[in-house]
Amino acid sequence: MKVKLFDMEDELDLEVAINDFLDNISGEVIDIKYQVSMGIFSEEQVYCFSAMIIYYEN
Repeated sequence: MKVKLFDMEDELDLEVAINDFLDNISGEVIDIKYQVSMGIFSEEQVYCFSAMIIYYEN
């Protein structure tokens, strides 16, 4: 069993990265965990979109 972690500032970038990864694995996805966090720096909101894919590799 393996894990792959993704961390992006934009949800569309995360979507592209996950889809590219899923297109290229030769195994079975067990689960995908998704998380969004937000922080405030000065007067700017900063978002973090992350995911963890748990999978078996052939």
